[in-house]
Amino acid sequence: MKREIIKTLDGSTTIHLEEWNESYHSKHGAIQEAKHVFIKNGLSLFENNPVSVLEIGFGTGLNAFITFLESEEKQQKIDYVGVEAYPVNAEEVLAMNYVAELKALEFENIFQKMHKSEWNKKTEISTLFSLTKRKQFFDEIKDYEIFDLIYFDAFGYRVQPELWSTEIFQKMYNSLKPNGVLVTYAARGVVKRSMISVGFTVEKLAGPPGKREMFRAFKKV
Repeated sequence: MKREIIKTLDGSTTIHLEEWNESYHSKHGAIQEAKHVFIKNGLSLFENNPVSVLEIGFGTGLNAFITFLESEEKQQKIDYVGVEAYPVNAEEVLAMNYVAELKALEFENIFQKMHKSEWNKKTEISTLFSLTKRKQFFDEIKDYEIFDLIYFDAFGYRVQPELWSTEIFQKMYNSLKPNGVLVTYAARGVVKRSMISVGFTVEKLAGPPGKREMFRAFKKV
């Protein structure tokens, strides 16, 4: 499948899959989307507490890097697990401009370390932030009550509806600790129904730039 690097409306880059007309991040702003969906409406709920995060779709590493920057700023201990079945290649990583756009040049080595770290092995990225990249299909996830927070950032329902199935959300529900949270950019009714059917309590929030709405789901006990 042909892939190209494109610049999104906030100046940050992403990877675009021409055959699907689908991008790894919003064309309206990759960084803006990540901060709004995953930090503002997800990580911020756990401020001042250690947190374990599962990312569904490690991709370009943008969400992980922004979460690392938050851990530095807030001095928050974060254990981060990113699941990815098809890792991006080294050339694509080098083409991403996140470090410059986030004005985080002093952490360029951290962004590189994230991508160079060994798969399926826990790496101490800093004294506060650990990263485990798992090369794994989403339907192979079998974690049980390990995570406080899930960043659900799979390709969209339009191109990969199987990633938004009841079976996948059951795995997400099982993976969360009691009172855990899942956040996603998605806001389709079929996605909400799948979440509710496995036990999630779902709320609709204002979406990132270019998108009207998004979902946040709670594993309430």
